[in-house]
This record gives sequence, structure tokens and C-alpha cells, in this order.
Amino acid sequence: MKHTLKRRLRQLATERPFQIAAASAVAVVLASTTGALVNAADDTPATQPASASVAELRSDTGIASRGDDRSPATSAPETTAPSSPSASPSATKTAEATKAAKAANPDVSRKPKPPASKVLDYDYQAQTTYYYCGPAATRNALSAAGIERSQDDLAVQLGTTEMGTNSAEDTTRVLNAVVKGNPYRTRMFPNAPSPAQMDQLQADVVRAITDGRGVVANIVGDATDVDGGWHSFPGGHYIAVVGYRDEGRVVKIADSANPAIPSYWITTIDLANWMTTRGYSA
Repeated sequence: MKHTLKRRLRQLATERPFQIAAASAVAVVLASTTGALVNAADDTPATQPASASVAELRSDTGIASRGDDRSPATSAPETTAPSSPSASPSATKTAEATKAAKAANPDVSRKPKPPASKVLDYDYQAQTTYYYCGPAATRNALSAAGIERSQDDLAVQLGTTEMGTNSAEDTTRVLNAVVKGNPYRTRMFPNAPSPAQMDQLQADVVRAITDGRGVVANIVGDATDVDGGWHSFPGGHYIAVVGYRDEGRVVKIADSANPAIPSYWITTIDLANWMTTRGYSA
């Protein structure tokens, strides 16, 4: 009996430390699962090595914690930033259409501003007959573009007779037959020109001269140039406009009627009034 008691006492003495350690491990594990593990000395959260020790102790003692701590940890699902939306088909088609329109019709505002004044390098000829003013004016205008034609050849194309050349419609037709691109247009003044028509004449002259083309005008009656010279053609006449200044408010005339006065300057307003009931090719 005494020997049995002694063995029991030794057994209890041996087992007691392990039971105390196991109880402590359980307490630590419970504290870690709730996130409330606190250092007893300063109430600061335990560091990561303490958690690691708990895990090792739990493994060594074989004690399981409450809840689902035995379940494997799962990582948060990865999220990817949404990619930039691609251009919609309608937006792409609109952009392509705009690009095509610009290519087909370049913006005129991008062209250089016309010079304030310009005079073409033309080759003057006086008319060879009294009724060749139409062919001579057409020939002088063409020479500014470097195109040489005889007055006789142009008279045939214009349908010129001893009665003269019919109208600015004819000079426009022949000029476009010779000049590449059909750039000429006819503008008629059945009545006294309006301010808007005078502005149009100025713009047409500047554009044509800037492009290197002379203008042909069909005039009738009297006009006075800027130097006071008087010019009278009661039966009608054709002249070439070969330059301008003051942004087109004054134009230079190459007049085939009198080789002694081959050229002069006249205001655009006076030129427009000089063409009343007639017109011009520009």
C-alpha cells in the first residue's frame, strides 16, 4: 500500500507540469482566436512571433481551438481594374467621316492670307483690229498665267466678228478651255451693281490674281481712273485686270485699245459700275 501511494505521488508530480502547460496553451489559443491577445505587462498587442509560438504549441499539444481555426486560410479574390472602354463603332465612323471630309474639302481658312497687293507678270499686246478687244483682253489675261495664244486663234474660239464679242459668257468659256481646272466663273450685272456685288468683285479679283490668273471684264460707257484719266467706250469694250492693291479696293487694268496708255489703276467700285448691263470672267 505504501509503495502504491508513493508511485501515485511520483506520477502526480510528473504529470502536473504537463497539465499546467496544456491549460496555459488552451488559454493562449482562445485569446488568439478572438484577436484579444494582450501582453500582461503593458497591454500592447502580442507580436507575430507570439502567434507563431501558439501555433507551434497547439500542434505539439494536439489541442484544437474553437471555431474554424482548423480550416485553411483563404485569400481574398483578386480584382482587376476595368480596362478602358474602346471607342464605340459609331464614334469611330464619325471620326473617319470627318477625316475624309477634311481631305476632300480642305479648310480654306488654312490657306495663307492673300497679299495686300499683287501685280501679275503679263505680256501686253494692243488689239490688232478695232473689234479685237475681246480676243486681245483674253490673250493678255492668259499671258499672266504663262499661256500664249494669238488674237486670231482666240477670235475664232470666241466667235468674234466685226460686231465684236458677244458677252462675258464667251470669254469664260474660252478661258476655261485653255486654263487647267476650269477655274473661271461668269458674273453678270444686269443692273447697277449692289454693294454686295461690288464686294464679290473685289473678292473674285483678289482670288484670281493670287492664283496667278488675269480677269477679263466687259465694260461700257465712261470711267475715270485714280489719276484722273478719262476712258470712254460707249459701244462696249473688253479689258484685262492684271493686278490689285489696297487689298483689292483698287485694280490694275491692261487696256488693249490704246498702246500709248497700256495700263492704269481704277477703284473696284468704279470698275463695277463700268460693267453695268455687262459682266466679267474671274
